[in-house]
Amino acid sequence: MLSEENYGKPINEKLSIVLRRNTTKNDFADISAKTNISFSTIRDVVYRTNSLTKSNSKAILFLISRAFDNSLGKQLQAEGDKLFLNKIVNTNQSLFIENSK
Repeated sequence: MLSEENYGKPINEKLSIVLRRNTTKNDFADISAKTNISFSTIRDVVYRTNSLTKSNSKAILFLISRAFDNSLGKQLQAEGDKLFLNKIVNTNQSLFIENSK
């Protein structure tokens, strides 16, 4: 996906969607500072209004890594949320039954 044959083309649409869903503007800013690739270039590559290049691919690789970490964090948070909410639902089962009549 980030090989030389893809330079000069927008990133894959699925990758764009996943990066947008799992990164923030703060992630873009952090990676911009780390790689010396401008925030706007990173944003434009992610939103497919700019093509992948050898130069900006370094930032996109860092962004993919950050998106992976963020997605794991969201998954763990969601699991905790499910347990918490399930406990409330189970504790209040009788209220749900009464209110559904």
